Amino acid sequence: MARQELGRPFAWLWSAHAASTAGTWLGFGAFPLIAIQVLHAGPAAVSTLAAAGSAVGALLALPLGPWVEGRRKKPVMIIADLMRFGALLTVPAAYCAGRLTYLQLLVVTVISAAANIAFAAAGGAYLRQLVRPDQLLVANGRFESTTWTATAVGPTVGGAAISLLGPAVAMLANAAGFLLSALGIGAIRRQETGTRRVTAGQVRVCDLVAGWKFIHEDRHLRPLFWNTVAVNALIMATEPLLAALLLGDLGWAAWQYGLAFGLPCVGGLAGARLAPYLEARYGRRRVLITSGALRALWPVGLFFVMPGDAGVVLVVAVELVMITCMGVFNPLFATERLQRVPAERIGRVLVAWKVTGTGAIAGLTALGGVLAAVTGARVAIGVAGVLLLATPFLLPRHPRVAEPEGPGLTSA
Repeated sequence: MARQELGRPFAWLWSAHAASTAGTWLGFGAFPLIAIQVLHAGPAAVSTLAAAGSAVGALLALPLGPWVEGRRKKPVMIIADLMRFGALLTVPAAYCAGRLTYLQLLVVTVISAAANIAFAAAGGAYLRQLVRPDQLLVANGRFESTTWTATAVGPTVGGAAISLLGPAVAMLANAAGFLLSALGIGAIRRQETGTRRVTAGQVRVCDLVAGWKFIHEDRHLRPLFWNTVAVNALIMATEPLLAALLLGDLGWAAWQYGLAFGLPCVGGLAGARLAPYLEARYGRRRVLITSGALRALWPVGLFFVMPGDAGVVLVVAVELVMITCMGVFNPLFATERLQRVPAERIGRVLVAWKVTGTGAIAGLTALGGVLAAVTGARVAIGVAGVLLLATPFLLPRHPRVAEPEGPGLTSA
């Protein structure tokens, strides 16, 4: 299969994605590490930090769907990047000044969560303007490959940097990634199509729920919606618990933590590269369902993690298999969703999806923190793993794959 050229505008968008993703994963673990080692927060407080910040951020982002649809997407993405850059930059500044507080970390997570949702909604719509519908899987595959490459390298390098130089350096790298992303998006010169300008005062209640209404009226999107929300929430809810268990209870070093979660991401890169070939050979329906089911079967194994090298090997093995399946599933899912949603509704649908996912992550993270406070982080991780085993039943039984739209329907 020959490599497709997607044009200079997409190349700039891809470069921006690479910069922000690299920064994010270089800073992987910095927030919980700062909370645990600098502010002496326990598992419940670390989970609350992630949960409350995401929940409030999602609530603030709720009106963004119709608002994004009525705006040019490029400025929205640049503003979202600059908001994340500015918010994250305050953390190392306060840390170095000795004035960092738990409340500040909470405020930064709120701003970041709201900006993430705005960026995701505008980014999905903008991608449809930059590439043809038949190129979406290739484009999403490249995003996915870049994500897993950064995830493979970033935590290892970031963990080593944190061990040597402290968590402030990782936070600076995270912030710098968003600044570079804003510069990359600003370099795109393609003219956007006209949009009907929508002000905050024109956003009605029916506009806020239009995204969910569309999802639930589409019998093929609806099961994908609930499956992805449940899987992502259960996996992400264990992240602060794993940080507390591995870095706190089991005494892992930061470099071990970064290595254990960075190395397996080569599987995500391999899965993303394989996705177009698997779709061409077996069909999107079969590959989507199979990879979607398999990605949920492995996290329960994290319950058995132990100290030392054996624990690192166990985490690497579990994460490697799970992430490989995710690498196949994610670009196919993202392409299916973009192809099924009309251009004039994409902003509201993506915001509804992101808000629901973020809210679910926040809720389950908070519940996980409460459970961990009562039973310990290990038991809470095991419960999340058991619940994940049921999520394949939420996948569509016989999903009909969306047909690519004609070239005239690609504008958002």
